[in-house]
Formats: sequence, C-alpha cells, structure tokens
Amino acid sequence: MAAAVMSLGAMAQQALWGAPQIVSPEVNPDKTVTFRLVAPNASEVKVTGDFLPTEKIKTPFGEFDGPGSASLTKNDKGVWEFTSDVLAPELYSYSFIVDGFKTADPSNVFQIRDTASITNVFLIDGDPNYADLYKINDVPHGTVAKVWYNSPGLGMDRRLTVYTPAGYETSGKDYPVFYLLHGMGGDENAWSELGRAAQILDNLIAQGKAEPMIVVMTNGNAALQAAPGESSLGFKAPTTQLPKTMDGSFEAAFPDVVKFVDSTYRTKKDKAHRAIAGLSMGGFHSMHISKQYPDMFDYVGLFSAAIMPREDATADVYNDLEGKLATQFAKAPKLYWIAIGDKDFLYQANTEYRKLLDDKGYKYTYRESPDGHIWKNWRIYLSEFVPMLFK
Repeated sequence: MAAAVMSLGAMAQQALWGAPQIVSPEVNPDKTVTFRLVAPNASEVKVTGDFLPTEKIKTPFGEFDGPGSASLTKNDKGVWEFTSDVLAPELYSYSFIVDGFKTADPSNVFQIRDTASITNVFLIDGDPNYADLYKINDVPHGTVAKVWYNSPGLGMDRRLTVYTPAGYETSGKDYPVFYLLHGMGGDENAWSELGRAAQILDNLIAQGKAEPMIVVMTNGNAALQAAPGESSLGFKAPTTQLPKTMDGSFEAAFPDVVKFVDSTYRTKKDKAHRAIAGLSMGGFHSMHISKQYPDMFDYVGLFSAAIMPREDATADVYNDLEGKLATQFAKAPKLYWIAIGDKDFLYQANTEYRKLLDDKGYKYTYRESPDGHIWKNWRIYLSEFVPMLFK
C-alpha cells in the first residue's frame, strides 16, 4: 500500500523532476546578464534578443532592424555561457539558437508569445520612470478579467481583457475608461502580457500619477472571437494574415464594445471620461474610430500608428478623412498624442500625417523616441500617456 501511494504521488508531481540544474539567465550585481545552456553535443550556440545591437533582417515586407546575436562559449562540462554588457533597466526578451535551430531557454520558465513567436524574458530594474513600473511592486493591485460580450455589428460573441483598478469591487464609484488596442498579429492578451499594462496601471495609480481607471483591451481581429487557442477555433496557429483586420469592420462595430462596457461596469459615460489609444494597427484603429465617432473620446493616442488604409479598403469609416478630422478637432479633444520611434518603418507615414494636421492648424502633442517598431517603445508610451488622462 505504501509503495502504491508513493507511486501515485510520483505520477501526480512528475513535473517536479524536470527542474533545470543551472541558472539562466543570471542578472549579476553590475547589471550584466549571464546566459547558460547545457548542450554538450552542440557545435554552435548563440543567444539572440533585444538587449543586443540590432542586425538587418529580411522579411516579406522588406528589410528591417531586428534583434542581434552573440556566441556562447562551451566549457569542459558541456555548458555554454555568455555574459552581456551592462544593460540599462528594461524588460528584455531572448532565445537561443542551437546549431541553427531557434529555441527557448529551458532554464527560464518565463516566456511570452508575440503572434507566433515564443521568447523568454527577464527584467533589469532601476528606472523609476519606466522599468520599475513593469514590476509587480508592493502596492494595491487591480483585477484583470477575461470577459465575453456580444457584438451585433460583427455577428458573434467576442472576448475582452478588462483591468479594473484596486478597490473597484467595493468603492461604489464610477470610473473613466481607457480603451487600449493592440497591433497586427496581437490580440486581447497582448497589452496585458507583452505590454505589462496591469503592472503599469497599478504602479502609476499607487504613486498618485494616474487616475484610477478601467482599461479595456480589445481583440482588433474582427473575424476572430478571441486570442489563438482560446476560442471555438481551438488550437489554430496564430498568424498576422487574418481577414477583417483593417477593412473597417472593427472600427464600425466599436460602439458595441463601448455599449457593453458602459452597461456592465460602473463607468463615467461621456466623452470627457473616455480615452482610446493603440500601437501600430491599434493606432490605426484608434485614429479612425476617434474621427468616426467624434463625440466618443476626448483622449486619443497613436503609438507607432499605421495611418492610411489599404487601397482596396472601401469602408465608409475611411471616407472623407479631412472632413471627419475637421469635425473631430472642431470638438477640441483634450489630448491628441502621437508617438513614434525615429527608426520605425512607419515614421514617414506619421510625418506626412503630422504635416496634414499642421497645415490645418489642429492641435496635437508629438513624442519621438529612439529605436523602431518594438514593445520597448510601446511600454514607454503607455507609461507616459496614462498620467495625462482624465485630468
């Protein structure tokens, strides 16, 4: 009997016996980071990640700057090792490349998915304005929920990620709402997982730098119910090549989201207490939604935004750009914020859009940062945008 019980216990906890025997990554006191991999039979091991100098990468959309790589050195025990330069505070991602095969670090269980790519992550702290906001600090915490709503405009039930601030459940108060949209290939999980949105909101609210607010993170892929693997489609592989992403469907149906949120949560139901912002495709959606419904949002943020629709996009939401912008800006939004990296492939499109706004005399705030089309920038933009809302 004792043997049988021990056997059952071993089966129930079999995952316990696969724990790695080395530390990787190891964040050193001087803020260098050491990576290790046990691979005695490998001929070459490299690490690639956004903590390294960029390299040119060829993609179907052209040549862009991408994560660089560095070679690890093998010791006599078959352990490969590399120590980085001193790293600035930031949330970093990386992978190993073993004899040409890209793989995760088996010693690091902390991973994130971006579209169809899985990478490991680590955090270097020490910057109170940015990286320290991405940590889970000893402050009151909000609630992150996965919520389903019905969208008559899209003809299906769909899922949202909703952040409610600490104390929402018991305060009895009404709150402003910030709608936060992802980029192409993302979904309603992107901002909470890659963007650290909940941590940023928790920390800024606790510091008194941001108003307590509800944050609604949508799925901008109008043909899908929810994130890959979390809908009736089952374990269908994620991809950026999705129908109905930038054809006007999502923008036209956006009032369904606002109606659901206002009827489900304790919200302040007016333009002065609503904000919308997004990255890349989400910035494109934010721009076109906010001008299509000029009485809906007083705060608009375009983070590395795509601007103009595709040539084959004929939806009404994209018609009469200048006329709709004239109506929107005549109603004087309290904040229209444009931010982009100086190496972003959408930089020129944003420059041309800003010239249009300048020529018309429309007031906006511009933020230019280093680097390109990357999550580092979008976390920074979110950290700067949130404190400006609902003041």
